Amino acid sequence: MDHKMEFILDGLCCPNCASKIEDEVGRLPEISEVSLNLINNKLSFNAKDDKNADITEKIKKIVKSHEPSIKVKQLQNRMSGAKATEHNHEHNSAVDDSVWPFVLRLGLALLLTTVFSYLDVVPEIKNAAFAVAYLLSGYEILVTSARNIKRGQIFDENFLMGIASLGAFFIGEQVEAITVLVFYGIGELFQDMAVRRSKKNIAGLMDIRPDYANLVNGGNTQVVSPDKVKVGDIILVKPGERIPLDGIVIKGSSFVDTRALTGESIPIEVLKHDEVLSGTVNTSGVLEIKVTKPFGESTVTKILELVQNAGSKKAHSEKFITKFARYYTPIVVFTAVGVALFPPLFGFGSYATWIYRALSFLIISCPCALVISIPISFFGGIGGAARHGILIKGGNYLDALNHIDTIVFDKTGTLTKGVFEVSKVYPVKGVSESELIHLAALAEGQSTHPIAKSIISYYEKRKCKDKSGDIFSNTNLRSEDLSVEQITERAGYGIIAKTSVGTIYAGNEKLMKEYSITPAIPYKAGSIIHVAFNQKYMGYILISDEIKSNVKESMKHLKQFGIKRTVMLTGDQRKRAEEIARLAGIDEFASELLPQDKVEKFQQYKEHIADKSKIVFIGDGINDAPVLAGADIGIAMGGIGSDAAIEAADMVIMNDDIGKIVTAIKIARKTRRIVAQNIVFALGFKLAIMVLAFLGITSIWFAIFADVGVALLALLNAMRVLRTK
Repeated sequence: MDHKMEFILDGLCCPNCASKIEDEVGRLPEISEVSLNLINNKLSFNAKDDKNADITEKIKKIVKSHEPSIKVKQLQNRMSGAKATEHNHEHNSAVDDSVWPFVLRLGLALLLTTVFSYLDVVPEIKNAAFAVAYLLSGYEILVTSARNIKRGQIFDENFLMGIASLGAFFIGEQVEAITVLVFYGIGELFQDMAVRRSKKNIAGLMDIRPDYANLVNGGNTQVVSPDKVKVGDIILVKPGERIPLDGIVIKGSSFVDTRALTGESIPIEVLKHDEVLSGTVNTSGVLEIKVTKPFGESTVTKILELVQNAGSKKAHSEKFITKFARYYTPIVVFTAVGVALFPPLFGFGSYATWIYRALSFLIISCPCALVISIPISFFGGIGGAARHGILIKGGNYLDALNHIDTIVFDKTGTLTKGVFEVSKVYPVKGVSESELIHLAALAEGQSTHPIAKSIISYYEKRKCKDKSGDIFSNTNLRSEDLSVEQITERAGYGIIAKTSVGTIYAGNEKLMKEYSITPAIPYKAGSIIHVAFNQKYMGYILISDEIKSNVKESMKHLKQFGIKRTVMLTGDQRKRAEEIARLAGIDEFASELLPQDKVEKFQQYKEHIADKSKIVFIGDGINDAPVLAGADIGIAMGGIGSDAAIEAADMVIMNDDIGKIVTAIKIARKTRRIVAQNIVFALGFKLAIMVLAFLGITSIWFAIFADVGVALLALLNAMRVLRTK
């Protein structure tokens, strides 16, 4: 059995190094399913033996070979979201302290080069000074390149820069070789700072981790870490404080800002007995809250883990760039060798001239701009979506949103509000309304279904108002004679409740017909609950569920985005389903479906999707887990309080706003455009400079500035996705 192992690579910032570490770890035979998430610097993989000390040592050796300054820390359990978040908070400075010795070396190398280029001294002393300056500026590049060559990893940016600078040094361009290394190092620092800033901006979007909780102990309050609070404890949340744990309000009232979770700017009023979620902010009154979940299972922890781990599921373009860089660099090196050797052989200039051009060719060819900017683009897209209350579990799902062909919707809680009310009671002749609703309430008394709750609520209100005495006044029964002894709930049919004097049947038309009961078949705008007692039909109850206000508008936007087909799956009767589909602007619908029928029907739609197209299922995330899991992209609506939603879905909309689907597609398309722009810009610009270098128009100086400049511009472009409106 494989074991999940996780390491924090403390101080890792370079996407290029991260890609190489992930690739090399992935080639170890004893492990599988490797992912390195640059947002939280977490390396995860499955190992055959989690107690194998050799694996840990191999991981450390691989990491140190690429980045000696990185500290490798093994995590002992999966519930490490809070720790990983703390790590990111500690290492968000623009420049790490370990950078300053490197900066001093670069400065000293530049000073030596400048001084001895103007001093009139014997060539031996000048060359010795240049050699010292070269080693000061290029020591790490040469050592890293040599180490990689020893391990069989020859072609990377260290190799390119090492060969280019050594070549320039030995053809007599010592000043240029040293200066190029100095400015390459400065460029790397700027890139590192830009990546750190990008990570900080993305992480800041989900900076909702509470720092403390005010634990009520007797008459006093004590400030403690949220993970020290237990279920059942009472916490106090003052105005302006973030609610640290999920719970129920037991005292006080206030308005709560849920923007960090849902993206909605309007505060929500909470009163006594209302549920509140961790990560939201109390804006006005003082609240006393009884904790219902430990910190490790709270909403804020689940969200942080979900967003931070999203980087482990890479989009196709991210994987492509990693493979591309693996083949691109060797091709460039051999092309540079050809540039240096062949033109002089055919009489086109001297070897010194063409070697210099080949060195410029090598420097500009570094693939850093692509390797850095594309992962940051997807990180930014995921972070930008989270800012709007949309949790996306990986770059692969963000990318898949660009290829949607068909969207399949559940009805209740997705297209409709999911808030049921009894709108009318229709008893048959000889049966009172009170009698009918009482029988239904007895049957539905133990069910947690929203329709059952609406019947119980209506019954409680009706019982308070009924002044006519015994509700069974029109029959020989008395209400005290009825006591429920056994309840059988049949999914997709209804409920059968055995009482002391008979059996109550409450459900849909299929339940009635199965027991040879002839129901009334009315066409009413709502869900119909038929009721029978001892196989005698008693009447039906009309339950209404209102369609959401923005559904039709959202369907129009989806069509504008090129979605070919929208489908609704529901257990409702055909006429009701037809009406909802018409009001919502849905293309097709399938009605009267049992839970297992939904899975079968969805598979039928999936079979007709083209190979590169995607089918999406959008449901409430609680009863639709099998369909969510089977979709190319499963989206849970309003499911942030549900463990089933987070486990089964690939995306979670933190409130029930169906318009967020349109927002998610906008973000996905903007991310794709930015990735395409960076690929075209980086490769196009580099190709142009290579041509100029081949023609002798550019110098090594220009090549190094162009390489660094392209990387920084691509990175800045990648961060635009965070500003998606």
